Amino acid sequence: MKLPIIKHLTSFIEENDEDFVVETIETLETLTEVPSLKDEELDVIGELISNMYGAIEVNKMIKDGAPKKEALNNFMQRVMGSIDS
Repeated sequence: MKLPIIKHLTSFIEENDEDFVVETIETLETLTEVPSLKDEELDVIGELISNMYGAIEVNKMIKDGAPKKEALNNFMQRVMGSIDS
């Protein structure tokens, strides 16, 4: 996951609507079923999907009252904590 991408997507959700990101995730998930995709291509799609899910999670924290910067930092700390485990 890339914090700058999650931050940008979070701003996009705030300016537009979360549904755009959800629909994009669904589209990308469908693309992963294409049998001719190479592993590298699947990795890129997977990274995009995980960043979008991250942005949705950060947006949820913001809606629950967390300041944007705090929500982003808390989310990335959780991610890094799960990687270290």
